[in-house]
Amino acid sequence: MKIKIGVFFGGNSVEHEVSIITALQAIENIDRNKYDIIPIYITKENKMYCGNFIGDITQYKNIENLLHISSQVTLAQRDNKVILLKCNKKFYESSVYDYIDIAFPIVHGTNVEDGTLQGYLKMFNIPYVGSDVISSACGMDKYVCKCLLKDNDIPVLDCKCFTLKDYNENLENIINTVEKEFPYPVIVKPVNLGSSVGIQIAKNQEELNDAIEDAFTYSKKILIEKAIKNLREINCSVVGDYEFAEASECEEPIKTDEILSFNDKYISGGKKFGGNKSMNAGVLKLPADISLDVKQTIQELSVKTFKVLGCSGVIRIDFMIDQDTNLIYVNEVNTIPGSLSFHLWKATNLKYAELLDKLIDLSLKRNREDKNITYSFDSNILSGYSLNGLKGTKGTKM
Repeated sequence: MKIKIGVFFGGNSVEHEVSIITALQAIENIDRNKYDIIPIYITKENKMYCGNFIGDITQYKNIENLLHISSQVTLAQRDNKVILLKCNKKFYESSVYDYIDIAFPIVHGTNVEDGTLQGYLKMFNIPYVGSDVISSACGMDKYVCKCLLKDNDIPVLDCKCFTLKDYNENLENIINTVEKEFPYPVIVKPVNLGSSVGIQIAKNQEELNDAIEDAFTYSKKILIEKAIKNLREINCSVVGDYEFAEASECEEPIKTDEILSFNDKYISGGKKFGGNKSMNAGVLKLPADISLDVKQTIQELSVKTFKVLGCSGVIRIDFMIDQDTNLIYVNEVNTIPGSLSFHLWKATNLKYAELLDKLIDLSLKRNREDKNITYSFDSNILSGYSLNGLKGTKGTKM
């Protein structure tokens, strides 16, 4: 009997549509001789749907109709299995849509990639692909990630972090703090978004004011750091777990402006995405035109970053090279990269199907190890416990 894999994608995120593309690409490449696939679409309202057409990319041109012909489901445990329970079944239908053996979250951004979905899946004790709750949360929060990496001697740019409360109480103080700490230009980022959403470079106080206002529309916390003037960006992927991890080939994204934009990553040139074509394959140099020493440094830093954050599965780390000083910095970490960075592994002769198989095996390995860990112990702490001196709740007004 084949293993049933539930592939989760979508969610309440600004990267919702990118997640759909990444997931359906992966579904197209998972080995059907070994696995049965159940696509599970999460709407922007965080409702989950299954159906015959959920895995068809053409149906997402009219999502309202797609949901109408699909079944809303939720996870439940029954007879030691994780089932997909229909939320609005008709009286003559079974209440169970299907069951899954493994969960494969292929989601991007806030509310899904940041540990939220991983925590939900962990509650069901089901093996799930990719980084765990803590690693996902730390990887998503740019400020927390910087602090962890800096504490482990991994080079990152210094920054200042501000909250929405800081903004509402005293915007002038934020601007004064930034101008005292960094020369212009500076870069403003929401701390928990990807795909370059909400990121702007500011060359003066007026632009800084606008960039801060824009960033706070996407997040309650932002960070501001100096912008490298003579910047070169390099990306590298890592696959593995805490015991063994290896780095991929390096790529260099090609940007059309001062920063690599959402348009550069996903829309440039009006690309059509197939199951064997990465979303950003048309806007990068692969392999990157860098020296062997730089490549090895980036690969070593990639593996170290992976292990410091406690990641699992596949991630992508984005680096910055200051060409005026030749210093290399980790910019950010993507714990579920777009297209799962399969093109970077294809460049090392690892086929997409083989990469996906490796990720699934790693999830099963972690699940086996977790079963050997004690998470609770018996105690008699409740045996004599009472509230307000009462030994029972009979007659107690709540």
